[in-house]
Amino acid sequence: MDSYLKKILVSQPEPKGEKSQYYDIAERYNVKIVFRPFIKIEPIGAKEFRTQRINILDYSAVILTSKTAIDHYFRLSEEMRLQIPETMKYFCISETVAVYLQKYIQFRKRKIFFPASGKMEDMIVTINKHNKETFLIPVTDVHKEDLTKPLDDKKIRYAKAIMYRTVSNDFTADEPLDYDILLFFSPSGIVSLLKNFPDFEQKDTVIGTFGPTTAKAVRDAGLRLDIEAPNPGAPSMTAALDQYLKTVVKPVAKKK
Repeated sequence: MDSYLKKILVSQPEPKGEKSQYYDIAERYNVKIVFRPFIKIEPIGAKEFRTQRINILDYSAVILTSKTAIDHYFRLSEEMRLQIPETMKYFCISETVAVYLQKYIQFRKRKIFFPASGKMEDMIVTINKHNKETFLIPVTDVHKEDLTKPLDDKKIRYAKAIMYRTVSNDFTADEPLDYDILLFFSPSGIVSLLKNFPDFEQKDTVIGTFGPTTAKAVRDAGLRLDIEAPNPGAPSMTAALDQYLKTVVKPVAKKK
């Protein structure tokens, strides 16, 4: 089985800097890893955002489901010259997303919350314990209701704020999809896959996802999900990929 696992597509931009778990994995298993986003993000400017009639500072807490949501929440706040108060509370989908907040704020446990499992339902439980807060959810223009329905059921006060657009990053006519493993990080990536390759047949292609909504998008598309993160033994996509490769590929012996 390991003979054909040679080329992996990570549908994200290449990490900045030399250190990345992906590079370690490529060396450990002698595989080629290509960073090729299936989607691209377009920011929504302050002028267009104001048409939604949402005042960011009217909310005492923010629900963050991705690093992209964090970037655009703080980008728009800066563009609109808003000072986010120290009392703001942040509810994140996973520890990875929560730690990313350090890029913008001082990490304090008393105001940053995330489920150890990385699952949406566990985040909802935590949010419900703080149901006196008013929540703002930064989202893209195309999003599912996986989060908002449970909030409605719990009668949580919230508003969705569209802060960026997700558009397909189309493949060129001469760009083949010749990968053994495809890794996705948002439902939009699956939409883009099927748009760019409407005749796509999975066959032996391994598909991996990060996050429950992306996993659901794969299954809803009738595709087979082989690698799912986060999971109890792998909190990140790189950990889940390493976990999978360990079972099917013999690691390359390190040179002494």
